[in-house]
Amino acid sequence: MLFNSIAFVIFFPVVTLLYFFLPFRFRWALLLAASCFFYMFFKPEYILILGFTIVIDYIAGILLENEQDKARKKKFLIMSLIANIGVLAVFKYYNFFNNNISVLAQHFGFHNNIPFLNFVLPIGLSFHTFQAMSYTIEVYRGNQKAERHFGIYSLYVMFYPQLVAGPIERPQNVLHQFHEEKHFDYGNAVSGIQLMLWGMFKKVVIADRLAMVTDPVFNNPHGYNATSLFVAAIFFSFQIYCDFSGYSDIAIGCARVMGFKLMQNFNRPYNATTITDFWRRWHISLSTWFKDYLYIPLGGNKVAMPRRYLNLFIVFLVSGFWHGANWTYIIWGALHGFYSVFGTMTANFRKGINKAIGLSSIKWLDNFIQRLTTFILVTTAWVFFRANTASDAFYIFRKLPEAVTESLQAARQHLPLLNLGLSTANLLLCFVVIGILELVHFFQNKGSINSLMRRQPPYLRWAIYYACLLAILYIGIFEKRQFIYFQF
Repeated sequence: MLFNSIAFVIFFPVVTLLYFFLPFRFRWALLLAASCFFYMFFKPEYILILGFTIVIDYIAGILLENEQDKARKKKFLIMSLIANIGVLAVFKYYNFFNNNISVLAQHFGFHNNIPFLNFVLPIGLSFHTFQAMSYTIEVYRGNQKAERHFGIYSLYVMFYPQLVAGPIERPQNVLHQFHEEKHFDYGNAVSGIQLMLWGMFKKVVIADRLAMVTDPVFNNPHGYNATSLFVAAIFFSFQIYCDFSGYSDIAIGCARVMGFKLMQNFNRPYNATTITDFWRRWHISLSTWFKDYLYIPLGGNKVAMPRRYLNLFIVFLVSGFWHGANWTYIIWGALHGFYSVFGTMTANFRKGINKAIGLSSIKWLDNFIQRLTTFILVTTAWVFFRANTASDAFYIFRKLPEAVTESLQAARQHLPLLNLGLSTANLLLCFVVIGILELVHFFQNKGSINSLMRRQPPYLRWAIYYACLLAILYIGIFEKRQFIYFQF
């Protein structure tokens, strides 16, 4: 079920009202049934895959807690991880590897007879797989007690607000909440609905409107001039942020209305001054997952610098592969790995240069340049993330330098600069909604949306609510567009 659908507009209040009206002992069953219904809206049979991994990890958790022998305990963990990663490998990566084997075999004059599998990738497979893996790892480490209630454990994996695209929660944060009786709290309900409204605005008013530009351009980059490619690349940076953070806002807000607290997943990532800072703000639940379960086990910062750089690069490479079975995602991950390693290696040198030229003493300018540089680097990587093929991405980069020439020629001959196929009003609206986003981010420097709204007089709060709702209804794009991260 999509958050931006009529079905969810009915589903959410019905489930929430039933949740508070039902006796506490039945609430877990309601949420589990609602979560199953929510997931089966996409492709019903894939609930069996979730069921398989849930049973495996539930049993593994109990075995891990009961086992005292370290060697046997490790075997149970490995069996659980193999089951989870195996499902992910078959559904997400089998055809990718098989296709690359075919290309390689053809290059050497052989034929690959391994059959391809014809199926659709289960929605959100990478998200609930990683959440399930965090449970068994934490039980193995002794940081989490094994959950004995099968229904509650199933709900931990399947909790509908964050089932499909996160946040990727840890058992320490969520499991105990399902055992606690939640009472209706007006403050939670108001702040949750505020966050849901803002998330919906980001999705249907900003992200899906920008998609009217980015989708045609990236699906056929050869049909557009360099300036249009440049604008589409900038728009996609805002589209993917609003699309994904919009989902997270709705998920967190939806859970908050019922009294559940999910972790923050975004914190104004385009305000970042370095790539490292960007990853502290972008998809926080995934970046911390990789930090805790991959980077630190590899040695983290407690190793020699060359090994530390290698660890960093490996984490970003795996992150790219986690996002999708395509070389574009691997290149995207590798680029961020290079950015992070290079940034760490040159940090002191760059500080010295800034100090020598006096830039470090002009704080606002130094901060602006760092933010702009980080945004340019991130946007460059996003081109690979969005492009259908690596060759399309490289074509875009070869074409971009022509934008300067096109701009000068258009100015001299009074020609249209962009060939995006949008009216001037629609194109202007794209820039306006981005401006609104940045204005909200500016005010968020002084506190969260909820705390900001609480400080406003009632008439202003309600004016903002109505303006946001009217914008969603009248300029939102409702074409049942899935959230971008559903494909992962």
